[in-house]
Amino acid sequence: MDGLTAMIAMVDPASCGDSPAGGWAFLTWQLFNGVTNPSLVLPVLASLILLPWFVKALPWKRQISGLGMVLLLLYGLLCSPLGIQLGNRALQAFLPSDSGEAADAIVVLGRGSEMRLERTEVAAELWRAGRAPLVFASGWGDAQPIVSLLSQMGLPSQAVDGEPCSRTTEENARFTAARLQPAVQQIVLVTDPPHMLRSYLTFRSLGFRVIPHTNSLPAQLPPRKEAFLLVREYLGLASYSALGRFSPRQTQPALVGSFKF
Repeated sequence: MDGLTAMIAMVDPASCGDSPAGGWAFLTWQLFNGVTNPSLVLPVLASLILLPWFVKALPWKRQISGLGMVLLLLYGLLCSPLGIQLGNRALQAFLPSDSGEAADAIVVLGRGSEMRLERTEVAAELWRAGRAPLVFASGWGDAQPIVSLLSQMGLPSQAVDGEPCSRTTEENARFTAARLQPAVQQIVLVTDPPHMLRSYLTFRSLGFRVIPHTNSLPAQLPPRKEAFLLVREYLGLASYSALGRFSPRQTQPALVGSFKF
């Protein structure tokens, strides 16, 4: 245990450098926050349905208005409790259940301050249950607060650590692998249900044996925010698959080194 914790002393966030993925991650968060904001989306869809009938020279009025109606129905389904339930169920259908096995580390992925407490509490419970000797937090803006929360929850300093440089799920996996492997091979991975499938597949592709363990979403999370998370995950699964990020591969030290670890 002492050798492992010595190997993974917390990186200073100031030494992380600029992530090329950071700008894209910020852009997608802003884009999908807009897409799931009814006050922005509904006027656009209403215009798509109604305005064609006020433009005499516009061809395909019926088709354009019909497209608007279809999009409005899909948007309503997506933001409804039924749509959210079905979307979540589909994402979790392909995940193995938590086997209860011991692991080398518990890895907690950051998802912002709004969703930080639930996953930190779950990680602390897993550590107290003896699932792994180390809790490792991963995420820009999240790793250090999670480590601080774990310390406040009574975990000793030698049992908590992390990396504060990653800004995407891909970087979560690559930077964690660069910091922990080869000493850590089997991990209990903690994140929210919508995020788990993409995280599980990405960490597994880098050689980890992954035991997924989801934390609950915050009770106060608005339905539209949960719908946003689902849409983002489905698109993320499609893009990661197209980029080959779920296929077996090795950690690339040169890429990780560019972030000044």
